[in-house]
Amino acid sequence: MPTKKKSTATSRPGRRPELLAIAAEVFAAQGYDATTVRGIADEAGMLAGSLYHHFDSKESMVDEILSDFLAGLRTAYDTVLDAGLGPRETLEALVTASLHHIGRHRAAAAIYRTEAPRLATRPGFQHLADAQPVFERALTRTLERGVADKEFRADLDTGPAGRLVHDAVWGTATWHRPEGGPGTGDAPDPGEAPDPGDLARPYLALLLDGLAPRA
Repeated sequence: MPTKKKSTATSRPGRRPELLAIAAEVFAAQGYDATTVRGIADEAGMLAGSLYHHFDSKESMVDEILSDFLAGLRTAYDTVLDAGLGPRETLEALVTASLHHIGRHRAAAAIYRTEAPRLATRPGFQHLADAQPVFERALTRTLERGVADKEFRADLDTGPAGRLVHDAVWGTATWHRPEGGPGTGDAPDPGEAPDPGDLARPYLALLLDGLAPRA
């Protein structure tokens, strides 16, 4: 994956992550094009001119948010793929790792899901177009191994199946709210970290029953 661009603005390291987190929430709620530097600054309780001491543009902010998010997901996938698991266990681990990462970085995931197709057509954002095939390919190759090892159906069309799994997992970025809310069930107990397995288990049960060999 191409190395992300770095903002040329100077920034106090301690404030940068906080400002990126605020910017991510604004981008996710309003959309990239509708978001302004002034709007992000207002949410951060600072003047727009002060924000420019940390970042040179909203472009550099969204690029850093998405680049960091995708780099973390790539690392999680590499860890799973290097673990030497069987096809079924690998697929389960890839889905769970995806849901865990999406849940931990909900705003960045929502931005990637809704904004990446448009941003990828703009100069400087080619890495967004390159990212999706990497993750799809990991899923497709896992499915291919499962077919070869007779863990999955022999008639499985692994290309479309890999894309369907990818899109189903990524779709959770726009509707799943682990903290509770309409359509999500009861909120977890205060202080209890959301478990990605709460979503992964029923999803995998449905998915893998459909992939299993027919009797």
